[in-house]
Amino acid sequence: MNWTEITIKVNQKDTDTAAAIANMTVPYGIYIEDYSDLEEKAEEIAHINLIDEELIAKDRTTSLIHIYISECDNALEAVEYLKEHLTAANIENSVESIGVNDADWNENWKKYFHTTEIGEKLVIVPSWESYDNKNGRVVLNIDPGAAFGTGTHATTSLCLSLLESHIKNGTKMLDIGTGSGILAIASSLLGAETAIGVDIDAQSVKTAKENAEINKVENKCEFIVGDLADKISGKYDVICANIVADVIIKLFDNVKDFMTDDGVLIISGIIDIRKDDVLNSAAAHGFKIAEENYKDNWCAFTLTK
Repeated sequence: MNWTEITIKVNQKDTDTAAAIANMTVPYGIYIEDYSDLEEKAEEIAHINLIDEELIAKDRTTSLIHIYISECDNALEAVEYLKEHLTAANIENSVESIGVNDADWNENWKKYFHTTEIGEKLVIVPSWESYDNKNGRVVLNIDPGAAFGTGTHATTSLCLSLLESHIKNGTKMLDIGTGSGILAIASSLLGAETAIGVDIDAQSVKTAKENAEINKVENKCEFIVGDLADKISGKYDVICANIVADVIIKLFDNVKDFMTDDGVLIISGIIDIRKDDVLNSAAAHGFKIAEENYKDNWCAFTLTK
């Protein structure tokens, strides 16, 4: 398949808001080049202070947000949407697009996606890297493919951190907007009896199934193309929704129908400027906040009925 790569250049301070707008354009295939804390991250992730000269020379004042539009979607429409919404948010920006093929797309991922420890128990390792698991973490092997969710973005890492304390042996888990399948697969590795991921995008579901096979949990995970109301039935102990604020707000109308009496709903993908909108809607639907988790300008919450 051929893709259009859209690159958005913004001031570093606007990165999170611009990324949220980009995610509303297409829910998969996004990565961010932000070198503002390069030295700190190199020490934290790789435990080294020697950094390639090419990286040292990178601009620290701006960020580049890359998204991919498949050939069956309208890239020109996406570009116009981005320009309009970034300008409306008072974000100075430039937007460029080029055509790429699958091979180039996959190689680009390898430049920016690296091993990342999450929370107290998990570590995410892409297939092209090795990891010395000295502390006995649960290893999650993820290749993003054409799906959002590598675990490195704040929204996903927040969700994974909250999942760690709620997934137990025998847990039944549902992941709404599964993307790469990372939350469902992580739940299976942490001990869930079953994990179901649902996504409206067929390519995401294909990638999620492949990632489940890589992690040898395909017998515990099921991935479905569709939305919550049409394709899902039954009750779940843990439901996750790592998607944009507006979609989460719509979920509140019927997501309770899929929760066990003592079940939890973990929500993420919420930029701080939308926090009150989401929490006010949650309260109006009878949800209570059990946990809060914050990283950068993003929020995640565990809700109970």
